[in-house]
Amino acid sequence: MNAARARSAPHSVRLDVQRRVSAWAPGNAEIARWAETALGRGAAGREVGVRVVGPAESRRLNARYRGKDKPTNVLSFPAAPLPPEASGAAHPLGDLVICAQVVRAEARAQGKPLRAHWAHLVVHGALHLIGYDHEREPDARRMERREITVLRALGFVNPYRSMR
Repeated sequence: MNAARARSAPHSVRLDVQRRVSAWAPGNAEIARWAETALGRGAAGREVGVRVVGPAESRRLNARYRGKDKPTNVLSFPAAPLPPEASGAAHPLGDLVICAQVVRAEARAQGKPLRAHWAHLVVHGALHLIGYDHEREPDARRMERREITVLRALGFVNPYRSMR
Protein backbone atom coordinates (compact mmCIF):
# COMPACT_ATOMS: atom_id res chain seq x y z
CA MET A 1 0.00 0.00 0.00
CA ASN A 2 2.44 2.68 1.10
CA ALA A 3 5.94 2.95 2.42
CA ALA A 4 7.15 5.65 4.73
CA ARG A 5 10.24 6.49 6.70
CA ALA A 6 10.19 7.71 10.27
CA ARG A 7 13.12 9.18 12.12
CA SER A 8 12.78 10.72 15.57
CA ALA A 9 16.30 11.97 16.32
CA PRO A 10 19.61 12.43 14.48
CA HIS A 11 21.14 9.32 16.07
CA SER A 12 18.03 7.19 16.00
CA VAL A 13 17.06 4.00 14.29
CA ARG A 14 15.80 4.51 10.75
CA LEU A 15 12.45 2.86 10.28
CA ASP A 16 10.96 1.82 6.95
CA VAL A 17 7.25 0.98 7.30
CA GLN A 18 5.26 -0.79 4.60
CA ARG A 19 1.53 -1.15 5.08
CA ARG A 20 0.14 -4.00 2.98
CA VAL A 21 -3.35 -3.93 4.54
CA SER A 22 -5.84 -1.22 5.40
CA ALA A 23 -6.40 -2.45 8.97
CA TRP A 24 -5.61 0.00 11.76
CA ALA A 25 -1.99 0.18 12.83
CA PRO A 26 -0.17 2.82 14.89
CA GLY A 27 1.52 5.69 13.09
CA ASN A 28 5.11 5.46 11.90
CA ALA A 29 6.44 7.85 14.55
CA GLU A 30 4.86 5.80 17.32
CA ILE A 31 6.22 2.51 15.96
CA ALA A 32 9.65 4.14 15.61
CA ARG A 33 9.59 5.36 19.23
CA TRP A 34 8.64 1.92 20.53
CA ALA A 35 11.31 0.15 18.49
CA GLU A 36 13.97 2.71 19.31
CA THR A 37 13.26 2.47 23.05
CA ALA A 38 13.54 -1.32 22.89
CA LEU A 39 16.75 -1.26 20.85
CA GLY A 40 18.54 1.37 22.88
CA ARG A 41 21.48 3.53 21.84
CA GLY A 42 23.40 0.60 20.42
CA ALA A 43 21.08 0.53 17.44
CA ALA A 44 21.68 4.17 16.44
CA GLY A 45 22.33 4.46 12.74
CA ARG A 46 20.71 1.09 12.07
CA GLU A 47 17.68 0.46 9.89
CA VAL A 48 14.61 -1.63 10.74
CA GLY A 49 11.94 -2.58 8.25
CA VAL A 50 8.38 -3.01 9.50
CA ARG A 51 5.80 -4.62 7.26
CA VAL A 52 2.16 -4.60 8.37
CA VAL A 53 0.43 -7.54 6.69
CA GLY A 54 -2.77 -9.55 6.60
CA PRO A 55 -3.28 -13.14 7.79
CA ALA A 56 -2.48 -14.78 4.44
CA GLU A 57 1.00 -13.25 4.19
CA SER A 58 1.68 -13.84 7.89
CA ARG A 59 0.63 -17.49 7.55
CA ARG A 60 2.80 -18.00 4.45
CA LEU A 61 5.89 -16.53 6.15
CA ASN A 62 5.26 -18.35 9.44
CA ALA A 63 4.93 -21.66 7.58
CA ARG A 64 8.04 -21.06 5.51
CA TYR A 65 10.36 -19.82 8.26
CA ARG A 66 8.96 -21.40 11.43
CA GLY A 67 7.12 -24.47 10.14
CA LYS A 68 3.84 -23.27 11.67
CA ASP A 69 0.94 -23.18 9.22
CA LYS A 70 -1.01 -20.33 10.78
CA PRO A 71 -0.79 -16.54 10.93
CA THR A 72 1.10 -15.10 13.89
CA ASN A 73 1.33 -11.72 15.57
CA VAL A 74 4.96 -10.77 14.83
CA LEU A 75 7.87 -12.33 12.99
CA SER A 76 11.42 -11.04 13.36
CA PHE A 77 14.08 -11.44 10.71
CA PRO A 78 17.51 -10.27 11.90
CA ALA A 79 19.76 -9.02 9.10
CA ALA A 80 23.03 -10.75 8.33
CA PRO A 81 26.04 -8.85 9.68
CA LEU A 82 27.73 -6.55 7.18
CA PRO A 83 31.46 -6.78 6.56
CA PRO A 84 33.54 -4.30 8.62
CA GLU A 85 34.47 -2.28 5.52
CA ALA A 86 30.80 -1.52 4.70
CA SER A 87 30.00 2.12 5.34
CA GLY A 88 27.69 4.87 4.21
CA ALA A 89 23.98 4.28 4.58
CA ALA A 90 22.36 2.90 7.69
CA HIS A 91 23.22 -0.72 8.38
CA PRO A 92 20.17 -2.99 8.38
CA LEU A 93 19.28 -4.48 11.76
CA GLY A 94 16.44 -6.58 10.41
CA ASP A 95 12.75 -6.70 9.62
CA LEU A 96 9.54 -7.11 11.59
CA VAL A 97 6.40 -8.50 9.98
CA ILE A 98 3.29 -7.73 12.02
CA CYS A 99 -0.17 -9.10 11.25
CA ALA A 100 -2.65 -6.37 12.17
CA GLN A 101 -5.62 -8.76 12.27
CA VAL A 102 -3.91 -11.21 14.65
CA VAL A 103 -2.79 -8.34 16.91
CA ARG A 104 -6.37 -7.02 17.06
CA ALA A 105 -7.84 -10.49 17.81
CA GLU A 106 -5.27 -11.15 20.56
CA ALA A 107 -5.83 -7.76 22.18
CA ARG A 108 -9.56 -8.36 22.21
CA ALA A 109 -9.22 -11.93 23.56
CA GLN A 110 -6.77 -10.82 26.29
CA GLY A 111 -8.79 -7.73 27.25
CA LYS A 112 -5.91 -5.38 26.41
CA PRO A 113 -5.97 -1.99 24.72
CA LEU A 114 -5.05 -2.44 21.05
CA ARG A 115 -2.37 0.27 21.15
CA ALA A 116 -0.72 -1.35 24.20
CA HIS A 117 -0.64 -4.76 22.50
CA TRP A 118 0.89 -3.21 19.37
CA ALA A 119 3.57 -1.55 21.52
CA HIS A 120 4.32 -4.87 23.20
CA LEU A 121 4.71 -6.72 19.92
CA VAL A 122 6.92 -4.03 18.37
CA VAL A 123 9.13 -4.14 21.48
CA HIS A 124 9.10 -7.96 21.49
CA GLY A 125 10.03 -8.17 17.81
CA ALA A 126 12.72 -5.50 18.13
CA LEU A 127 14.33 -7.38 21.02
CA HIS A 128 14.53 -10.49 18.84
CA LEU A 129 16.48 -8.41 16.29
CA ILE A 130 19.19 -7.73 18.88
CA GLY A 131 19.48 -11.30 20.08
CA TYR A 132 16.83 -11.80 22.77
CA ASP A 133 15.05 -15.13 22.64
CA HIS A 134 12.52 -17.10 24.69
CA GLU A 135 13.16 -20.71 23.70
CA ARG A 136 14.69 -21.64 27.09
CA GLU A 137 13.08 -20.60 30.38
CA PRO A 138 16.00 -18.43 31.64
CA ASP A 139 16.07 -16.60 28.29
CA ALA A 140 12.30 -16.14 28.36
CA ARG A 141 12.47 -14.60 31.86
CA ARG A 142 15.28 -12.26 30.74
CA MET A 143 13.31 -11.19 27.66
CA GLU A 144 10.10 -10.67 29.63
CA ARG A 145 11.94 -8.50 32.19
CA ARG A 146 13.36 -6.35 29.39
CA GLU A 147 9.95 -6.05 27.70
CA ILE A 148 8.31 -4.99 30.98
CA THR A 149 11.04 -2.39 31.63
CA VAL A 150 10.83 -0.93 28.12
CA LEU A 151 7.03 -0.86 28.12
CA ARG A 152 6.98 0.80 31.54
CA ALA A 153 9.34 3.50 30.20
CA LEU A 154 6.86 4.01 27.35
CA GLY A 155 3.93 4.35 29.76
CA PHE A 156 2.41 0.89 29.34
CA VAL A 157 1.56 -1.66 32.03
CA ASN A 158 3.12 -5.11 32.37
CA PRO A 159 1.63 -7.08 29.45
CA TYR A 160 2.09 -10.41 31.24
CA ARG A 161 0.23 -9.49 34.41
CA SER A 162 -3.20 -9.79 32.80
CA MET A 163 -2.27 -13.08 31.09
CA ARG A 164 -1.57 -15.04 34.26
